Amino acid sequence: MESLKKVNSLQEAVHCGCHEKVPDVTSKKARNKLIIACILALFFMIGEIVGGYLSQSLAILTDAAHMLSDFASFLISLFAIWVATRKPSKRMSFGWHRAEVLGAVVSVLIIWVVTGVLVYEAIKRCIYRNFEIEANKFDCFHYFTCPSLVFLSPSFILLYSMMSVLHQRGHGHSHGGGGHERKRREVEEGEERGRWREGGSGRTAKKKGLHNKNINVHAAFIHVVGDLIQSIGIVIAGYIIWFKPEWKLVDPICTFLFSILVLFSTINILKDTLRVLMEGTPKHIDYEAVKADLVDIDGVKHAHSLKIWSLTLNKTALAVHLALEPGADNQTVLENASCMLKERYGISQTTLQVEAFQPTMEDCLTCQNVAPPSRLKSLFKLARNGGRRGPSSLM
Repeated sequence: MESLKKVNSLQEAVHCGCHEKVPDVTSKKARNKLIIACILALFFMIGEIVGGYLSQSLAILTDAAHMLSDFASFLISLFAIWVATRKPSKRMSFGWHRAEVLGAVVSVLIIWVVTGVLVYEAIKRCIYRNFEIEANKFDCFHYFTCPSLVFLSPSFILLYSMMSVLHQRGHGHSHGGGGHERKRREVEEGEERGRWREGGSGRTAKKKGLHNKNINVHAAFIHVVGDLIQSIGIVIAGYIIWFKPEWKLVDPICTFLFSILVLFSTINILKDTLRVLMEGTPKHIDYEAVKADLVDIDGVKHAHSLKIWSLTLNKTALAVHLALEPGADNQTVLENASCMLKERYGISQTTLQVEAFQPTMEDCLTCQNVAPPSRLKSLFKLARNGGRRGPSSLM
């Protein structure tokens, strides 16, 4: 009877203590921030499209295309927040989390098409020398010296407003990584590992590399900062053309530069989405560190068949087989492993299988499920070491 009560208590701890629901307040705040940012971005983008069309400036149209990518990312984030509230079904057992990823891929492809059209027009202008920039059409009020400044001054105000809306006070993590901060973190991680090894629940442990700020809002803030820098570049190009009308080649040059910035900003998004679609290990999680932490849990002799994959950019799933030492309590190990993965790595979607340890598990390549380093990678590593062979080089 006592053992049954103990099992029920441990099961309740796993489901209620380590898998608690995230408060909805954070999602509501993020949603409100993104709605305001969408309205400002849409207003800013329409203004740039109208101004670029009237002045025949490809540079401003390119910046409008970049703003379109920001607007699309805001909408994708809003859609992700909304769709996350939908419960999993028998047909969609993992839920609708990857709708965010599919939407990101579509938006990236749209941005590439728009950017490609603008680059094509810029190349035509450079070849045929067809420059029809009418800067005076920017001058809606006819009393400023530089019309570009008249048009872009409200843009700076809008961008600053968007930055203020999307700014999140306190990042919850260190960017600099100074010596004292690194040493303090190592001590904390050592204490955490000791708690897991002693068989404690470790619910006071801090999540490794995680914070309670919304990652979508932070990404939107970075996009707006990039837009502000590009707008400064447009002002510079506008001044050059205003004072040196014969230097109209600056306009397509700005188009090329801004297009490169747009492509580089979308390449990272595409890489992240492909990593999710290919079910790769999230880049912020160290595979070997997770495996070592699992083995450090009291009662665990060996961990194998470890698989870590992304359901979406900020939601991770894990499956692993844990081989236990003789006499280890299965339910206690499951509780400690679940809590450790949740608290240290933010992994709540876990599938843990416990089994008796067998010596053949140590050398089974099928159980390891991770390919050894290729000979090409070993050669690159050898080259970086200046020709010095390490203990595992070119095995």
